[in-house]
Amino acid sequence: MLSEPFLTSRVEDGHDLPLLCWRAARPLRAVSSAPLGGGLGPRNWVVNATVPMSYRRDDPADHLAELADRLGLTGPGVGLLTGVDVAEVVTADDGGVRVWATVGLGVPVDAAAPAGPTGWSPTADPGVPVAPRVGTVNIVVLTPVRLADAALVNAVATATEAKTQAIRELGRPGTGTPTDAVTVLCPPAGPVEPYGGPRSRWGGRLARAVHAAVLAGADGHDVAWSDRPA
Repeated sequence: MLSEPFLTSRVEDGHDLPLLCWRAARPLRAVSSAPLGGGLGPRNWVVNATVPMSYRRDDPADHLAELADRLGLTGPGVGLLTGVDVAEVVTADDGGVRVWATVGLGVPVDAAAPAGPTGWSPTADPGVPVAPRVGTVNIVVLTPVRLADAALVNAVATATEAKTQAIRELGRPGTGTPTDAVTVLCPPAGPVEPYGGPRSRWGGRLARAVHAAVLAGADGHDVAWSDRPA
């Protein structure tokens, strides 16, 4: 249904940078908060690309589309960016739900942080503090059953709750990072599951898998990718 991610690399601005790519045998239903391919709809692939912490492009969707084109990917897909090494991807399974996570928690923040001076961010909300060097937690989820639209949206909330639970258990301040993204994919056909909350059958499995992946991914792998030359 969805391949295991393969690891490759590319050279950009003097940096040798890794990226992960998943391919679907046929289009999957998806919901995502990613800069490329966000929203609801069919998706054929997912890319998760490392960028240096000096990254300053303000067109991440165009950048990711360029990377997908280099890989020969066609049709709609999902593109994610992170400042951590995607080779450190962590996989977790629970009852048929599979999760992949790249975890950077160098500077977690509270979602409802008070207004104040801002750091740089291509999507910064004026008046909201943003750390100038943030980590990113990118989560990709595959369920073996078709989820209704509402269940897909609920699954994103469930994944976020599970991530925050893991951050709390790690003793880190904050609820996440300003650049975290979640993608949930499922089959396009079959009986429809209406619920994706943490106490639902599939939402519970998703939550446990995300929780396990974030805990494992933060175990020594939350250092940002350095700006080292190729």
